[in-house]
Parts: sequence; C-alpha cells; structure tokens
Amino acid sequence: MRSLIFLAILSLLALTFPVSIASEPSPVQDFCVGVNTPSDGVFVNGKFCKDPKLATVDDFFFTGLDRQRIATNAVGTNVTPVFADNLPGLNTLGIAFARVDYAPNGLIPPHTHPRASEFLIVQEGSLYAGFVSSDQDGNRLFSKILNKGDLIVFPVGLIHFHVNVGRGPAVAFTAFNSQNPGLITIAKTVFGSNPRINPNALAKAFQLDPRIVMSLQTKF
Repeated sequence: MRSLIFLAILSLLALTFPVSIASEPSPVQDFCVGVNTPSDGVFVNGKFCKDPKLATVDDFFFTGLDRQRIATNAVGTNVTPVFADNLPGLNTLGIAFARVDYAPNGLIPPHTHPRASEFLIVQEGSLYAGFVSSDQDGNRLFSKILNKGDLIVFPVGLIHFHVNVGRGPAVAFTAFNSQNPGLITIAKTVFGSNPRINPNALAKAFQLDPRIVMSLQTKF
C-alpha cells in the first residue's frame, strides 16, 4: 500500500513540477506595473511594483509596431522588443513580444531562450525557420519555409533560427511565455565569451585548426 501511495505522489509531482518551474510567480493583485525605484513598492521579478492606484492605461500600451525598421546590423535584422523594460505593465504577466525586420538575406542566427518557448508568425515575406532537437533526440532539424500568415513554435531551450529567403524585406512577430525569456546566441557565446574560451579547447570541440578558432574569436 505504501509503495502505491509513493508512486501516486511521484506521479503527481511529475505532473505539477514542470508547470511550476515554467510559469511566472502567481500574482496576488490584478497587476504589478514595473518601476525601477524602491519607494514605489515591493520587488517582484526584477522590478518594483508601482502602487496599483497610480497605474494608468499607458502602463499597458505600446505603439509603433506597424513602422518598418531599417535592418542595419551585421546579420541584416532589426529587433524591436516589447518587454517589461519598455512596457511596464507586462511585469509578472509571463509574456513578452517582439517585431523583427529582415533585410534581404537577413537572419536571426542560431540561439536559444533558456526561459521561454517562442511563437514566430510571418507578417511579410518568406522565412526559412527551424529548430534542432537535443543530443538525446539525435539533433534532428525541424525546419520549414514560412510565408505570410504562417506560424512556427520553438520549444523552450532548443537552438533555433530564422532567415529571410524572399526577394525583398520581411517582417515577423514573436511572442514568448516569459517576461524575460533570456537570449543565448550560439556563435557569440562560444567565440565571444569574456574572457575567451581557450582556442585549443574549441579547436578540439569543433575539429578545427586553432588558428581558425582564433580568427573566429576576433569577429565577436
């Protein structure tokens, strides 16, 4: 009988534990508009809560996502984030959003979000997007050409990417199930760490000449 109870408890923990670690803390009020000064309230999720009586609609409002951004960075993209830092009403709600503008051939390079899954929906153009499963699953590539109105989901923590493969600029919107999904860009993290990872270690890991590794490290 004890073993059955123990197994039942383990089963319940297995069902509830992933949910508890994936969700944001449960709010004890309608909202917690984030501010940076301690005089305004309690510290929650990296922000202090504004007195709810002082909240206004502007704390929950963001405009300008219809405007095209020029993609001028090295990889040909421009990301407009809508996080709790610039939309304080998002604090503790467990969501975040972004607009991505792509130049022709622009891309968001392989990266992960350690604290969130992601939706990507194409507003304009065509994207090649995908993610790679874990070592345990055989590093399988799940990829698709996405056109206007198409959507793909990137599971939490998995390496993913999106590339503009159309003839002109492209636009996509992304949404995350965390107010702070985190970002680890693979190439920048591996070759641009501070301090640098020993080139000989990276050379062995990637089966490259150490001189090639050192050359890559100068780019990040």
